[in-house]
Amino acid sequence: MTKLRLILGDQLNHKHSWFSDDVDAVYVLMEVRSETDYTRHHIQKVVSFFAAMRSFAEYLIKNNFRVHYIKLSDSENTQSITGNLEKLATTYNCQVVEYQQPDEFRLDEMMRTWAEESALEVSACSTEHFLTQRDDLKTFFEGKKTYLMESFYRKMRTEYNILMTPNGKPTGEKWNFDHDNRKNFGAKAQLPPIKFFSRNVDDIFQMIRNEGVETIGEIDPKNFIWPVTREESLEMLAWFAENALPLFGTYQDAMHTDNWSLYHSRLSFALNSKILSPLEVVNRCINEWEKQPETISLSQIEGFVRQIIGWREYMRGVYWAHMPEYANLNYFNNHRSLPSWFWTGKTKMNCLKNAIGQSLQHAYAHHIQRLMVTGNFALLAGIDPNEVDEWYLGIYIDAIEWVEITNTRGMSQFADGGIVGTKPYVSSANYIKKMSNYCQGCQYDASLRHGEKACPFNSLYWNFYDQNRDKLSRNPRIGMMYRTWDKMAPEEKTKTLEHAQHLLENKLEDL
Repeated sequence: MTKLRLILGDQLNHKHSWFSDDVDAVYVLMEVRSETDYTRHHIQKVVSFFAAMRSFAEYLIKNNFRVHYIKLSDSENTQSITGNLEKLATTYNCQVVEYQQPDEFRLDEMMRTWAEESALEVSACSTEHFLTQRDDLKTFFEGKKTYLMESFYRKMRTEYNILMTPNGKPTGEKWNFDHDNRKNFGAKAQLPPIKFFSRNVDDIFQMIRNEGVETIGEIDPKNFIWPVTREESLEMLAWFAENALPLFGTYQDAMHTDNWSLYHSRLSFALNSKILSPLEVVNRCINEWEKQPETISLSQIEGFVRQIIGWREYMRGVYWAHMPEYANLNYFNNHRSLPSWFWTGKTKMNCLKNAIGQSLQHAYAHHIQRLMVTGNFALLAGIDPNEVDEWYLGIYIDAIEWVEITNTRGMSQFADGGIVGTKPYVSSANYIKKMSNYCQGCQYDASLRHGEKACPFNSLYWNFYDQNRDKLSRNPRIGMMYRTWDKMAPEEKTKTLEHAQHLLENKLEDL
């Protein structure tokens, strides 16, 4: 009996066990408005998923699998995943539908409900991508109010024997070399070349435009630079391991106007769409470290491994432990609207202009740009987490809700009250000045707390701590901030808070 097997756009796993069995199946991939329209996505994000899906379908066809691919513009397209499946079940006279568990709660609930209500025989299986099951993290931290990522990371290292010695200790006698990985570029920046691809995606771009899909951001459809096939993704992985990994850890928190990707891997789309697996990414980089230990220090490889098998798996675990309630958490009760320049990049603040402008141009920003520039400002300004989530989910090529909302509402906005982070990640202008060249030539002065030339980050930073003292003062990690604030001259404190209120009440749109 023929089965329908659904493959979602973020389930492009070439090594899935589906493709090694002898089942008579039609593999279904579809481009639907229900997925393009649930939020406004970056045009490069939509194009990337469609291009990757089409490439995956071509791969299956070349390997003699039966494939039914529905394009967004096809007249038969119901623009609904379940609607298309019901229609195809009739077309192929199928009674059995199989699907891989979606990684978004929204889709998981939709498919589960449909499976219960449909007359078809519907069942789900694993995507076979992640190193943990959905509930592993919740079980690991059972009874704890906060989830300490470091504990989970050590468990993962031990369980998968990654960077471990034969006697069960971490390589280098330390679990974490993060302290070594916080350098800036200094006056003479050592910037790497950027690895690009070039693909003509004009047909996909024009179809998206003709169908009236609302998107944000920019694209050069005749010179698309992102890897969307397995071959390209493996090439990008090799390039990173050989060329960028040697300084990845050292400069992973640094920012610079002359280079938008720096030493970062830009593999997150390939990972999140499951074109690459986390273990093959980690193993390829460890192999390179073993080949050139004099070029790649332990701190570089450990920092990268921590992001892939630690942070990434951890965030997925937090998502499934706390959804759907997590999407409504708002610890600081923030309700201001996101300034319109978040959608245009037209602000006088150099750091935000560069971070947002880069995001609009490339659908990409690295973790410090997201956390300590755009996210930092949003938290200090008291922006509604719902609006912050919407922006992050839409603008980045790698943004799928399981990884976006935990990083945004949790790590960045502290809206979860400390489930993910042990403290709010906020800073004054001093941190941005230290870690980037963004402050050079800016209209605002990073050294001033108040006055027309004062950098908005400074007054908003102290106002944030002053306004949220009842919720934060007992946090041992930020006690020093309150001691510094309390020692400040009363007149200086008053001027700083007055300037912050002036910005919040009158000036956010004009910054």
